Amino acid sequence: MTGKNNKPEQILRVENLSKSFGDLKVLKSISKTFYEGEVVSIMGPSGSGKSTFIRCLNRIEEPSGGKVYFRDAEVTGREAKLSVIRRDIGMVFQNFGLFPHLTALENVMLAPMKVKKESKVIVKENALALLKRVGLEDKSDSYPEQLSGGQQQRVAIARSLAMNPKVLLFDEPTSALDPEMVREVLDVMLGLAKDGMTMIVVSHEINFIREASSRILVLVDGEIIEDGSSKDVIENPAHPRTKEFLGKII
Repeated sequence: MTGKNNKPEQILRVENLSKSFGDLKVLKSISKTFYEGEVVSIMGPSGSGKSTFIRCLNRIEEPSGGKVYFRDAEVTGREAKLSVIRRDIGMVFQNFGLFPHLTALENVMLAPMKVKKESKVIVKENALALLKRVGLEDKSDSYPEQLSGGQQQRVAIARSLAMNPKVLLFDEPTSALDPEMVREVLDVMLGLAKDGMTMIVVSHEINFIREASSRILVLVDGEIIEDGSSKDVIENPAHPRTKEFLGKII
């Protein structure tokens, strides 16, 4: 969706977001705007606050200060309903988070039936279509322990899509995978990007970032030190700390 002059509409706005754990300041007054259809990759050294930042966007982690808005609604407001927030702002975790006692199909069906109260027939039809979309239509009756790590992560992506989110957050979605399984997950994510899904991705998969990302944020010590197009940040970083970091991962 676009607004006047065909400019993308704001979908998420972060104002002075901060997070502390005791005396440790993990996020330091971050303000950023994200737009519909963007794929924004967040990079930075370990411990810089990347996962905490995206977890604050749908209140899996409670911010210590600042505000987050989804369109015009305050996510961090007292009146905000977490079930509605997490329906619109979905999350894919590092370690899949599938229910081991449910099949792939049942994992994908669970939230729409419990949260959205949709009929089982419609939910099942949609879930099967989503498993096909991530290349797992033949694994619908398999349990997580019967699936590879890459397959489990693709089920987790299908599960998030089942809620028809407007934004998908990815917290290092390939970090727990064996190298040969990374590509199958990234290919699904590339497909989502091409379909126009708004995505905010914590990742160091430089090839995915080059192919799919419209922007890169570099987060160091709880502060965003660089924000630019993927081409500019990778090929001509402005900040010395970005140059140092990229030198280690490329």
